[in-house]
Amino acid sequence: MSVVEGGGGPGVTTPRGFEAAGVAAGLKSTGRADIAVVVNRGPLKVGAAVFTGNRAKANPILWSQQAIEDGVVEAIVLNSGGANCFTGAFGFQTTHHTAEKAAELLGVSSGDVLVCSTGLIGTGDEVFRAKVLDGTERAIAQLSDQGGPAAAEAIMTTDSVAKTSACHRDGWQIGAMAKGAGMLAPGLATMLVVITTDAVLTAQQADAHLRAATRVSFDRLDSDGCMSTNDQVTLMVSGASGVAPDADAFRSALIDVCTDLAVKLQADAEGASHSIDVQVIRADTEDDAVEVGRAVARNNLFKAAIFGNDPNWGRVLAAIGTTSARFDPYAVDVEMNGVRVCSDGGPDRPREEVDLSPAQTHVLIDLKVGEASAIIYTNDLTHDYVHENSAYAS
Repeated sequence: MSVVEGGGGPGVTTPRGFEAAGVAAGLKSTGRADIAVVVNRGPLKVGAAVFTGNRAKANPILWSQQAIEDGVVEAIVLNSGGANCFTGAFGFQTTHHTAEKAAELLGVSSGDVLVCSTGLIGTGDEVFRAKVLDGTERAIAQLSDQGGPAAAEAIMTTDSVAKTSACHRDGWQIGAMAKGAGMLAPGLATMLVVITTDAVLTAQQADAHLRAATRVSFDRLDSDGCMSTNDQVTLMVSGASGVAPDADAFRSALIDVCTDLAVKLQADAEGASHSIDVQVIRADTEDDAVEVGRAVARNNLFKAAIFGNDPNWGRVLAAIGTTSARFDPYAVDVEMNGVRVCSDGGPDRPREEVDLSPAQTHVLIDLKVGEASAIIYTNDLTHDYVHENSAYAS
């Protein structure tokens, strides 16, 4: 597999059969692009999606959950600069009007158009609606098979860089774009992700592959323990390659693309100075490994220690001791950036040997009870994170 790095890759327009565009509709005070459209030109119009686990769902989520039920997706419209969440009946009507506008211009059914929004919760008025509809019309007028980068930039909020990825296999491809830089917690994260492929898949296959991929990638991205109202990951299938790939090969490639994007989201988390991979090995079950890793990833004392370049492994043991996973706390080993600082629940190598100055930090927790493992992706807790989120609505 080859992965397209950075924001310069074509992303969602890498596979055949897709066009995209991104335009500025005035939703952002910066004047940057804020409306993106991705269209599937077929011949297949298959779609699958997974959504936030938050019970408080934004209007676009409520709409898209209904629209995806038949497994058909012709297009997706995304806006940044406003979450359209907790905006009442007016907000849902805005989402409905957006799908209708796109459907009218594309000559498709509005029920086959998904909608995504991201931004501040609780805001939305006639001006917002007018800008979204105008931006949708202008984006559709600019659709191109080279429009992937512009679309990726249009969905950014507090992101510092656009995030795209692509996989090239024999005869078929996967492309993707994502946004997200905060509220990164499982189910999914505060992110919008659009994945495209020109492989031949049924709706049932697309749904199964997508859920398998998100389970081990986006669902294990846990930057700050906060779950968004607008998360959506969509897979669009054009079938334009004419190739029906081996199921295991496609799933493996999709997991690679989703993991690549999850790591890019982790690296761009709001205010973070360290990207921390918490790897748990020799757990009794995979669920235990995830639970232990997540307990560390959500522990503010541990995250603050990493920010201060302090290899305080005691905070790791204290965090995992709160879980219901099966292990003996007094038999656990802990490594930080390759240095085993804890062996059998006691001190090992001197803390001074651990170098936490690099931005990438690896914590290895050996539970010594089984063969299961998992990695949770998180970040440190910084002054900049607090400052940025204290002024988010200002």
